[in-house]
Amino acid sequence: QVQLVESGGGLVQPGGSLRLSCAISGFTFSTYSMTWVRQAPGKGLEWVSAINSGGDTTSYADSVKGRFTISRDNAKNTLYLQMNSLKPEDTAVYYCGTWGMTYWGKGTLVTVSS
Repeated sequence: QVQLVESGGGLVQPGGSLRLSCAISGFTFSTYSMTWVRQAPGKGLEWVSAINSGGDTTSYADSVKGRFTISRDNAKNTLYLQMNSLKPEDTAVYYCGTWGMTYWGKGTLVTVSS
């Protein structure tokens, strides 16, 4: 059974940091490129970041470049998103998924507010 379970969301003040994790099971994680997308309240899905299967190539949306870092641990079947210098406009439900979103999780809510 394929499972992607995001965790690490919560309430944080502007300028703060959070680290999201995505625990994967049910498919061969190490062979898939992975991605994070988000959905702000009342808005559509926005692509955030992606990483290749080996973890040596990453890409970011302009809106998060320089503030967010995607990484992965293939030995632990876990994907990460380190989010620094958070802004209120980063408030959203964050989803992890395979590139192309064949598999994706249920999301974790990040709220950036003072």
